[in-house]
Amino acid sequence: MHPDASPDPGIPPEAGEGRLFGSIFTTDELLEATSDRAWVAAMLEFEAALALAEAETGVVPPEAAAEIAEACSRLRPDPGTLGRAARASGNPAVPLVAELAKAVGERASPYVHHGATSQDVLDTASMLVAQRAGRLVLRSLVAAGDAAASLAEAHGTTLLVARTLLQPALPTTFALKAAGWLDALTDSRDLLSGTLDRRLAAELGGAAGTLASLGSAGPATASALARRLGLSEPRLPWHAARGRVAELACALALVTGVAGKISLDVELLMQFEVAEAAEPAAPGRGASSTLPHKRNPVAAAAVGAAARRAGALAGTLLTALPHEHERAVGAWHAEWEQLSELLRLSGGAADHLATTLSGLEVDTARMRANLDATGGILLAERIVLRLAPILGRRPARDAVERAVRAARSLRPVQAGGPANRLDAAGFAEALRQEPAIAGALSAEEVEELLDPAGYLGSAGVFVGRALDAWSAPGALTPGQEAPGGGRAR
Repeated sequence: MHPDASPDPGIPPEAGEGRLFGSIFTTDELLEATSDRAWVAAMLEFEAALALAEAETGVVPPEAAAEIAEACSRLRPDPGTLGRAARASGNPAVPLVAELAKAVGERASPYVHHGATSQDVLDTASMLVAQRAGRLVLRSLVAAGDAAASLAEAHGTTLLVARTLLQPALPTTFALKAAGWLDALTDSRDLLSGTLDRRLAAELGGAAGTLASLGSAGPATASALARRLGLSEPRLPWHAARGRVAELACALALVTGVAGKISLDVELLMQFEVAEAAEPAAPGRGASSTLPHKRNPVAAAAVGAAARRAGALAGTLLTALPHEHERAVGAWHAEWEQLSELLRLSGGAADHLATTLSGLEVDTARMRANLDATGGILLAERIVLRLAPILGRRPARDAVERAVRAARSLRPVQAGGPANRLDAAGFAEALRQEPAIAGALSAEEVEELLDPAGYLGSAGVFVGRALDAWSAPGALTPGQEAPGGGRAR
C-alpha cells in the first residue's frame, strides 16, 4: 500500500486497529472485551440501567424508561466518530448522550441521562469493562495455577539444582519450584478475585456527588442501578476517591508480574546450556526468521514484555489518585486507556503462562545430570553442619572449603569443558584427603552426606502447603469458579 493510501474500506476500522502488536500480547477475547466497542456498549448499558432504575424509584415515567432502554439496545454509534466529537467536551459520554437523545422520541428525550454526569457514565463503564475482562484474566490465571499444581504433584522426587544469584546453591525438587510458582499464582488469584467481587462499583453522583437532581430518590436509584448492572453499591459516590481503580490496577499488575517471574524461570531453564525444561513444541513455534535450528521462548518473550509495561501502567493509575475537590480536571481521564491496556496485558500474560505450564516439557534426566555435574559440592553446607559439633563451626567450614578447592584440581575437566564441572568421586576423594575431615567422618558417612535426596529439608511440606492453599475450600466463590473451573483435589 502506498504510504498515503487509506486502509481498505472493506475492513472495519476496529478490526485491525491496534492488533498488529496487540494480538501478540493478549487474546482475541480480551481485545474485544476492552475494545472501543465494548466501552461504548458499557456506556449505553449504564444509560439503559439508569433509566430503568429511575422508573423503578418513580423519577422517570416507565414508558420513557422503556423507550430509552430499547434505544440503547439498538444504538450502534461509531467509536471513532464519538471520539472525534469528544474533543469538544473532553469525554465521549457527551456526544453519546446526544445521539441517544436523538434516537428516542420527544416524550422520552428529556429523561435521557437524567440526573447523571459524564463521569458517572465513564466510571461505571470502566467497571463493567473491568468486570468482564477481569473474568477472562481470572479464567486464564486459574488454568495456569491448575497446571502449576499438576507439576508440583508430579515431581515430588525430581531433583534439580536450586540456583541463587544465577549460581548453583543447593539440591531442591522441581515440585518445590512449581509450588513456588503456584503459591504466587494463589496470591494473585485471591487478590484479583476479591477485587472483582467487592471493589467494582457502580457510580451515580450527579454533577457534584449529591444527587440533588433526584431529590430523596437518589440513594434508592443508585442502589437499583448497581443491582441492575451487577456491580457493588458504593457507600457514596466515588468521583474523587479512586482507591478502587488503583486497587484493580495493582491486582492486574501483580498478575502480570507473577506471570513474568514464572516465564523468566522457564526461559532460563530453556537455555541450551541448561535444557531442563521448555515451552511446548509446535510447528513454527519459536521459529527464527533466519536460523533454522533455533527454538525461541516465544511465550516468555510476550509475558516478559507485558510485565515490563504493566508496572508503568499501574503507576499511572496510582499517580492519578489525587483528585481535586469533588471532581477532577484530567485525572480520571488518564485512567481509561491505561486500565484497558492493563486488562489486556494481564490477561494475555496469564493465558500465555497457562499454555506454557500445561504443556511444559520437563527433562528430568537433564535436571539430574546438571545436579550430578556439580560433583557433590552443593552438599558442602551439609558436611559443614555435620562437622561443626566435632571441629567447631569455623574450622569445619575452612576444612570443607579446602576440599572444594582441592576437588577442582583432583578432577581436572577435559579441554573445552565447563570450568566448574566436577564429579562426585572428585569431591568425595578431596573430603577423604582433608586431614581434619578424614579424622571425623568415615567413607560411608561421606557417601551418605553427598546424596542430594537426603538434603531437601522441608521441601515436601512446603509443596503440600502450596497445593492445599490453591485448593482450599472457599478460595474461589461459585461465580469465580464458573470461568476457570477451579481445581478439585
